[in-house]
Amino acid sequence: MTLKTNRRTFLRYGAAAGATALGSGLHPWSRMAYAQNLAEQELRTTGLSVTVQDRILEMFKAASGITSTSGTPSTYPDAQTKILSGSSDYDVWEIIAERLPALIATDNVETIPASELTNWAGIRETFTTVDPKWDPKAQISGQIWADEAQTQLYMVPAVYNFDSIGYNPDVLSAEEANTWTALFDEKWKGKSGLNVDPLIAIGQAVLAMNSLGLLEAKNPGNPTMDEIDEAAKFLISKKKDGQFRALWGDFGELVNLMASGEMVVCDAWQPAVMAVKAQGKPAKYATPKEGYRGWAIGPSMLKGTPNREAVIAYADFWLSGEPGIAVTEQGYYSPSINIKDVMDPDKYGFWYEGKPWVGEADRGINPGDLRDGGSLEERASNVAYWHQWPDEYDHLIMRWDEFLNA
Repeated sequence: MTLKTNRRTFLRYGAAAGATALGSGLHPWSRMAYAQNLAEQELRTTGLSVTVQDRILEMFKAASGITSTSGTPSTYPDAQTKILSGSSDYDVWEIIAERLPALIATDNVETIPASELTNWAGIRETFTTVDPKWDPKAQISGQIWADEAQTQLYMVPAVYNFDSIGYNPDVLSAEEANTWTALFDEKWKGKSGLNVDPLIAIGQAVLAMNSLGLLEAKNPGNPTMDEIDEAAKFLISKKKDGQFRALWGDFGELVNLMASGEMVVCDAWQPAVMAVKAQGKPAKYATPKEGYRGWAIGPSMLKGTPNREAVIAYADFWLSGEPGIAVTEQGYYSPSINIKDVMDPDKYGFWYEGKPWVGEADRGINPGDLRDGGSLEERASNVAYWHQWPDEYDHLIMRWDEFLNA
């Protein structure tokens, strides 16, 4: 893996007891049994609020017998700045896989043996099998492993998804929204939103520019220097023309801007779109003709942690029943196929199989509704690119600075 970066730009941007059962009624897959006594250990974790949640940590405490847990929600750039500056405040960074090279290059990660994860047997092939249509480092199965034999993990996947565009269906038609060019369409000037993470925003601009005939980039997740330059010029021109209502970086901020009508189209997380619908406001998630952005988040063990067993137990817990159900019902996917064995069949059918919602209305989902984008299989077959660490990272950050200052 080629890493054209330096410590300064890493620090500036980055970009976020004993044997206790989880409870009766769940499949054996969702029970944890550890030889280690975790009562003397603690777990200190940081990352996006996508996974760093008090309720998940409380579930983990109950399941493992660990004495103390603490979670600090943080954006990727902020977390990376702190961790790579030498902070010993955390045992875990719940990292997005594309940023693993930051930890690896600066020797800030300890690997987790797959053999020590009791729930690893149910992992989906997405995380173990390389798709020949992409370079290995350009997909999740080529990013999380420390060795070709797949015995040591830099990151244990906890949640993954395929991102696209959130929009107000009272304003945009599906035809207008189902393309990444919608973010930059002059029709929505002043009411469009863009994620503040440069690794996301630049890739999306490249995707849109491909569709507009302005570029012919082969991999929007790893643009060349010239492609970065063209994307930056494009974004700067759009910013100066007043295209963007906001550069958003937080889940709550995204929900508020969409629900208020201040943003009618934006790159978005599907759970945020669902949260807007739960407020009774119009919102849909697009199926972009260019394809989705694929990503995965999970625990990485920070080097020097005194709580190694707790970190491994926490990573394993993420592959068990309760957290798998919790993230699924937010609108994400569990990396384990065993979620089907522990989840209510009707709910599993809606979230994973593209079947209509059965039962009473819940959080903006009404009887007969279908998940936007369809089944997991349908969505996974329509991926434009997986997030990755770009070869020209330093150059991308330099041009992103110009965009922010424009």
